[in-house]
Amino acid sequence: QVRPVESGGGSVQAGGSLRLSCALLENTYSSYSDAWFRQAPGKEREGVAAINSDGRTEYTDSVKGRFTISKDNAKNTLYLEMNNLKPEDTAMYYCAADLPTGVETALLLPATDVGRWGQGTQVTVST
Repeated sequence: QVRPVESGGGSVQAGGSLRLSCALLENTYSSYSDAWFRQAPGKEREGVAAINSDGRTEYTDSVKGRFTISKDNAKNTLYLEMNNLKPEDTAMYYCAADLPTGVETALLLPATDVGRWGQGTQVTVST
């Protein structure tokens, strides 16, 4: 398996924006989903946003209205546009590919059931 490769993390002030990218590198099954997860120090990994091949999306409540997940199928690249960032968004963000489930349950999928994980990219939001 080929690990996806994330980019775009960094440090911003509260209220700022960042755009994460994830080169998926392998095509996924049409029934599968792709997603972004994050893990803050001392906390469990959390599902942030998911998308399926039809473009249907799902978000965790804390990012609704601020984050947008999208996928460019031609480039096989997953994106996470993050606006109005808050200090509580500080975490390592991971691209997750080949989730064998629909978006409705993708964010709750155990880590061991995710097909491929990226190496992570750090997002730090300061006050």
